[in-house]
Amino acid sequence: MLIDSHCHIQLKGYKDDREEVLLRCREKNVVMNAVGTQKDTSKKAVKLAEANESVYATIGLHPNHLFPMEINGDDYDFVAKAEDFDEKYYEELVKSKKVIGIGECGIDLFHLPKDVEKDIVLKRQKEIFLRQEKFAQKHDLPLVIHTRDEKKNPDGSFGMSAHDELIKILKEIENPRGVVHCYTSDWEHAKQYLDLGLYLGFTGVITFPAKKTDPKPQEDLLEVVRKCPLDRILVETDAPYLAPQKYRGKKCEPWMVEEVIKKIAEIRQKDYKTIKNQVFLNTKELFTRIN
Repeated sequence: MLIDSHCHIQLKGYKDDREEVLLRCREKNVVMNAVGTQKDTSKKAVKLAEANESVYATIGLHPNHLFPMEINGDDYDFVAKAEDFDEKYYEELVKSKKVIGIGECGIDLFHLPKDVEKDIVLKRQKEIFLRQEKFAQKHDLPLVIHTRDEKKNPDGSFGMSAHDELIKILKEIENPRGVVHCYTSDWEHAKQYLDLGLYLGFTGVITFPAKKTDPKPQEDLLEVVRKCPLDRILVETDAPYLAPQKYRGKKCEPWMVEEVIKKIAEIRQKDYKTIKNQVFLNTKELFTRIN
């Protein structure tokens, strides 16, 4: 069995072929965690999980949904609406036995509203993250954590680090529990997360070739894959985004997580089955509600 620990199979990107994708996943014996980003997508994740044995759900509020703004990327384009973390709303959703985590929540400084000062955005993101962390502790569930650094400055220098900001917060929390999803930073940050007891989630990004003009970020990421303890690694697709290199240009599907496992096996010089079995155990160790 394969486990995609983080995907968005409930999003409208699958409205025309969701059942076909789920069928392909069942044929490949793939279990998945459908991760919510706000009220609507969290509710849809729970509904889909309750209707499908191979689907679980994570519910919560993504930092990009705290202020109204247009969000554009290589493989996504949408308008975010401002939401608050409505605890009463999520209390109803968390009653489902298929809910295994809270999130995705965290710090995102890459997409910022044009008409709000960065300090105000960061303060709000921290507040909402801490409220979700408290909610997760209340229900004995792990966090699914999102982090994305600020864009580089025009002169090429780095902007504010979301990882630095998040680590400061986590150090003030007693025994934080969760996974830093879609990890793409360096070993310095990775070690701090690991020392706090967190897991690292790797996506198809680890299969991408390094950019010729700026190879260091990919080199840093692969160093983390080499050094991270095997019992702290989770694998994910973040589907429908970030299709592995073999399928680049196509819509990502949860079963493509096998490419992430293959790449980790190659980097760690282990056989595919060893890595597959280990990340399966790791995922169940963190998400204890998975049967």
